[in-house]
Order: sequence, then C-alpha cells, then structure tokens
Amino acid sequence: MATPPATPDDASPHAARLEEITPGVHAWIQPDGSWWINNAGAVTDTTGTIVIDTCATEERTRRFLTTLTTATGGAPLHTAVNTHHHGDHTYGNSLLPATTTIIGHEHMRRSLLADTFLAHPSPYWQPAPSWGDLTLRPPTRTIRDELVLTAGRTRVELHHPGASVHTGGDLVVWLPRQRVLFTGDLLFHRVTPMIASGTATGALRGLNWLSTFPARHVIPGHGRPIDAADLPRVIADHERYYRLVLHTAHNGVRRGLTPLQAALDCDLAEFATWTDSERIVINLHRVYTELTRSPYDTRHALADTLVYNGGPLHTSV
Repeated sequence: MATPPATPDDASPHAARLEEITPGVHAWIQPDGSWWINNAGAVTDTTGTIVIDTCATEERTRRFLTTLTTATGGAPLHTAVNTHHHGDHTYGNSLLPATTTIIGHEHMRRSLLADTFLAHPSPYWQPAPSWGDLTLRPPTRTIRDELVLTAGRTRVELHHPGASVHTGGDLVVWLPRQRVLFTGDLLFHRVTPMIASGTATGALRGLNWLSTFPARHVIPGHGRPIDAADLPRVIADHERYYRLVLHTAHNGVRRGLTPLQAALDCDLAEFATWTDSERIVINLHRVYTELTRSPYDTRHALADTLVYNGGPLHTSV
C-alpha cells in the first residue's frame, strides 16, 4: 500500500508516503529530506511489526504510525529500532505503545538522554520546529555490535559499523532474504550528509562497509530510496563530498582560517545543489576538532552556519 504521491517540492507532513518495498517491508518516505525530515520504516509479519525509527514531531509521527497500522491491518507495534540518536529519528518514540521494546546502540541511548533540542526552543531554524506533545524516550534495550531479530520467517539484522560514522551509535537494519538495507543517516540521497556527531574518516570507512551488503533496495536516512543499480553512484558521491570536506579542512587549518572562513572559501561545485548545502560549515567544524584536537562546540558551529546561510535554517517540521 502507498499513500498518494507528493507534489514536487512539497515538504509538508501531508507529503509523506508509505511505500511497500517488498511484501511486509515498508518505507516511510518524507520529502524533501531536509532538516528534521527523515525516512523511517517497518517490517511486519503475523505476530506484529518492527518499526525502524520514528519522526521528529508529533504530527509527523502520528501520520506514520496511523498509516502503517492501516497498511498492516492493525498489527501490533511490538519492537522499534533507532538507527541513531538524532531527534528526527527518535523524538516520536514516546508515541509508540507503552509495550513496545525500543532497541538502540549503547552510545545512542546515552546521546539521546543528553539531548536538549526537544526541551528548549531553538533559534537556529525558521519556522521554529513544532515538536508537539513529545518527551524523550530512550531505548530500553541496547546493543554494542549486532543483534538478530526475527519477524516470522524474516531475519532482521542490526549491525554497528564499528566506528564513529554519522554518530558514535549508528545501526543499520539489514534484511538478508529480501536484500533490503535501512541505512539511517549513514547515507543521504541528494541531501547534504552531516557528520557533526561523527567523523569524516569514519564516514569514509562507513561507505566501504556499506558496500559489503548485497542490497537490492536501500532506504537512506533522508531522500529517495536507492536501488542496486544506483547505489555505487550514491556511495561515490558521498566519498567525493567527504574528501572535499577533509581537503577544505586541512587547507583551512594550514592557512589559519576559521571553519566559517574555510567554508566561505570552498567551491562546493556539484554539491552546491544538494539540499542543506550549508552543512559544509558544521562538517568543517567537526573535522577541525579532529585536526586541532579541540572540543566540538555545537552552538558555535550552528551560529557560523547561520552566518553562512544568511539567516536561520529552513525547516518544514
């Protein structure tokens, strides 16, 4: 079952749609994949549903869960997996049934408990995110490396990449029989990747790791689903982007430039048309911390991003 297609450039909650990737496997695709607008998913069998991530706001999460429940004939949501701690993938956890077991990486749980964006109004996005009636609900079960779940005859594997990539607590969800891979934010599609909570070197290693999965269908954390034929190009695009970030950071440190100055001096070329291209500033701030052994300052990085962007960051949540 799929919800009606979105109109071009429609990033409203109404534009989200449920796509059945293979029988019993659904992806919740939210255009346009920009700030706070993620993809999620689910695996369903006769015993119930395993949800893969929630959404950033009450409205978006309720639309996802309601549409999913209709599509699966009311199958109970017995398990949820969070691919990482960022709020666009986790804030909706509190709307899951109280009986739902939530699973995440041990680092992811700690990071979500330290989150402050949900509790405090943010000056960085315009319009300001409208979270709704949500509270932080961290995983009740954590893993370190991998875990195998079963949904009837479907094997559902959770894997950690073994390094800090998008965050320190990333998980992918792999269905080997269906050859479906939910990558969380290890992959974006025509949306600028962000490594504020990870590392650029880890992100590059993560791309090689993702290539080892013989996936036929890939659901990125943001942007359109990716098929097997297109996956090598998407991975190659990410690699070129991360290498551009690394080169710009190394050059900026050598020249004594701040991350903002280095970003303003950087020619994004092919990546200038990607959604949220201003993330070059945040990504450079992260790599600078790796090169100069200085702490990462989220507020400073976001403030510089606003300067680069010429004002608050756009969001449709």
